[in-house]
Amino acid sequence: MATSTTHQPFPSRPYAPGLGRTSGQNTFGGTPYAGQTPFAAPQPQNPGYGPSGTASGAAVTTQQQREAQRLERERQERLERERREVEERSALEQISDEQKEEINEAFGLFDLDKDHHIDYHELRVALKALGFDLPKSDILAILQTHGIPASSLNQSNARQQPLAHPDARPAFTGPARLLLPEAAFQLIAAQRMVSRDPQEEILRAFELFDTDNKGRIEVGDLRRVARELGEGLQEEELRAMIEEFDVRGEGGIDREAFLGICLQ
Repeated sequence: MATSTTHQPFPSRPYAPGLGRTSGQNTFGGTPYAGQTPFAAPQPQNPGYGPSGTASGAAVTTQQQREAQRLERERQERLERERREVEERSALEQISDEQKEEINEAFGLFDLDKDHHIDYHELRVALKALGFDLPKSDILAILQTHGIPASSLNQSNARQQPLAHPDARPAFTGPARLLLPEAAFQLIAAQRMVSRDPQEEILRAFELFDTDNKGRIEVGDLRRVARELGEGLQEEELRAMIEEFDVRGEGGIDREAFLGICLQ
């Protein structure tokens, strides 16, 4: 009699929808999106590269450039100021004692209150007396460069003794009024004397004789200047001076002849 053999049933696997995938697995044995997250968290932006960071960096760069430009401008101004001071001191050493005395006389003549400072109008006429007829812009530039506020001088004088002339008062006062010290005037006048053309100096002297703009110096001009200088020259001496240099026989000494006499 045949013996019946009983077979064990095949193990069954749970069915999972989705093309034979069980829950949490795929057919390749891995989990879906293994090692990844469906939605990555936003990373913080580098402040130096975002829109706000770019604007901030540009602002810092612009500020640094402005600071560098300011420092360079101040350096150039300091160098120019030092160069100008050296030139002025050198000019004061180059002029003669007679020219220094002329500068001091011009300053003292227009320093009416004797405080060793002159204002705009006094500076203009003092320089003109020395032969420098400067325009208004040049006078203002001198005061802005070398002048001091009148208010600071008035405060200093208030703490000191009264002026040598108590009745003398400045022509006008105000915070914007600038005064030029005597030492600065000496340096400026000396510098202009050194840089002046010798022919211009001679022609200026010629104009002191030829006040009527005749174009020549006559006997009457010599007589007047000699009287102003206190020189007791005789009429014959004056005529002899004119005849000696009157090469054209016009009764006077013209500009060209006067230049030749002074430049010999």
